[in-house]
Amino acid sequence: MRKMLLAVLYTAFACGANIGLAQAGSVDGLLTGDMKKLALVEPVAVPAAVLLDGEGQESGLDQYRGKWMVLNFWATWCAPCRKEMPALQRLADAMPEIAVVPVATGRNDVGQIVKFYGEAGVTSLPVLRDPKSGLAHQMGVLGLPVTLIVNPEGQEVARLIGDAAWDSAEAQAVLKAMMAE
Repeated sequence: MRKMLLAVLYTAFACGANIGLAQAGSVDGLLTGDMKKLALVEPVAVPAAVLLDGEGQESGLDQYRGKWMVLNFWATWCAPCRKEMPALQRLADAMPEIAVVPVATGRNDVGQIVKFYGEAGVTSLPVLRDPKSGLAHQMGVLGLPVTLIVNPEGQEVARLIGDAAWDSAEAQAVLKAMMAE
């Protein structure tokens, strides 16, 4: 119950923080299309978490520190995730300076992830799993998909709940503007 309350409060804070930050930043005018759902937040450190890679080896997000990251929480059973994943691959192809990092949350068999990636045309995104949803719970992820924009210091600076066309001109313009600030 306490974790659920914290997750709700975190999400409410993240959504409420959008108003002041969007008005102050150069990103405000770029929040069109799917990016209207993007909530800008006060920087919040992404906690260290032990994730598993496709071989079952421990991995973490520290390997992406120093780069902007599009951190996507998803699952193989999630219909909107199936729609969104090809756009994440195309974003990774179009903007290689950004780390596009999908994290399969909950029970996601590696074989099912590989099958999902094949069906979605994913060729270069990492296979990372959060099998007990530890990171997802710490970050207040209540549904899927959820995508966080993480700055090079490892802090969440924006959150989008639901799927989005991450390969769109609008999304790329927002990401470029954030990187320029």
